[in-house]
Amino acid sequence: MTAKPKKKKFHVEENMTIDQVLSQMTKEGYMPVRRMEEPIFQEKKENGAIQIIPIGKKIVFEGKLV
Repeated sequence: MTAKPKKKKFHVEENMTIDQVLSQMTKEGYMPVRRMEEPIFQEKKENGAIQIIPIGKKIVFEGKLV
């Protein structure tokens, strides 16, 4: 049997809620210690100029083995 890593990252996918990810972490034996958010941008060309538009965010939880 292999040992679990002491830290693991859990990504919140588009079809998941934060509560579902936190429940998954608990089931696997991890406690959330850090939440990271990164914006997702899209480039849009308009009148010859490039605009950068935020279209969403990516949420990642870091879990520590309990």
